[in-house]
Amino acid sequence: MRLRRGQLIAIDVLVAVGPMLLIMAAVGDHDATRGFVGPAWLGGVIALAIGLPVAVRRVWPLGALSVMCLALAVATMTGMAWGPSGLAFLVPVALALYTLGLLEPRRRSVLALAVCLAGTTAAIVATWSSWDGAALLLLDWLLLVTPWAAGRAVRARRAYAAAAAAQLTRQAVSDERLRIARELHDIVAHSLSLITVQASIANHVAGERPAEALAALRVIEDTSRGTLTDMRRLLGVLRSDSTTPELAPSPGLAGLPELAERAGLAGVRVDLEVHAPDRLPDGVELTIYRIVQEALTNVVKHAAPAGCRVTVTADEAGATVRVVDDGPGVRTLPAAGAGHGIIGMRERVMMYDGEFSAGPAPGGGFAVSARLPFQLAGEPA
Repeated sequence: MRLRRGQLIAIDVLVAVGPMLLIMAAVGDHDATRGFVGPAWLGGVIALAIGLPVAVRRVWPLGALSVMCLALAVATMTGMAWGPSGLAFLVPVALALYTLGLLEPRRRSVLALAVCLAGTTAAIVATWSSWDGAALLLLDWLLLVTPWAAGRAVRARRAYAAAAAAQLTRQAVSDERLRIARELHDIVAHSLSLITVQASIANHVAGERPAEALAALRVIEDTSRGTLTDMRRLLGVLRSDSTTPELAPSPGLAGLPELAERAGLAGVRVDLEVHAPDRLPDGVELTIYRIVQEALTNVVKHAAPAGCRVTVTADEAGATVRVVDDGPGVRTLPAAGAGHGIIGMRERVMMYDGEFSAGPAPGGGFAVSARLPFQLAGEPA
């Protein structure tokens, strides 16, 4: 469980009490301080100056360290920091340096560390009288540089994690918008093909069979209105700078009857069979929907009027899609700048490491077949 900032500050207040009590207890103990020279009130001030900044080190890291380093230098000059009580001084300063390395920018952090080390080193050098001074100097540098370096390392790790998370978010948005662009292409290609066929029908029968022409115009009107709604929604998402676009549910198996009905209005008689569990992965359902949509669009373009059989079967191991029509069995491969129906279907299937084929059927017509391997949630890997 991650603690809140207020809870961390409350813990720092409790931590600050320990060093203050230790230092105050050592003021009158010459064995603990090895010769403190100064009035008792000065010892109390130094104890407060060492302990209290620990409580505010997260709020005021640079100021807290400045006060503590000054108190440490005075304690060294007066002999309080010499002896066993020295750790009661260095540990709070080490905490402040860790916080400084964690929260402050690099240049300011390095400068503050250098000033602190210079001040404490000068105080130790000015007062040592034996090799104890060298040992205290080494301990001083070790206990001050190490926590600062740890703070910098944690800061760098957090910055890297934040940058990685931001990159993942940007990549997710980019992938989602690419998917939306492909969805837009599929919607436009399917709808315009249907509109073109219906407009051609209306043009040919307008004079002799006006009722059929009106029916074709109604199909064009309904298709155009639905397509414009989808385009507005998708283009609105593509224009948005939001990293969490709100999208309507992706089409799936439940939308296949509507595709069959719309193809029927364009002169393609569709025999639809779906044998699948109640719920497949959303991506699989969307892929099946788009494959059937694109295959029917090709039938409308190249074979209408014709009959078409659409079969979708799925189990826990994968799904199979097969669309076979009884048209002439000829499809023109897309040239540069032309449609990408078969290529798009193949790319969708390859995302699942599946199998795809499209070509003239042995008994006549044209067949599109796809196999999408997957595993349902809860199935063993």
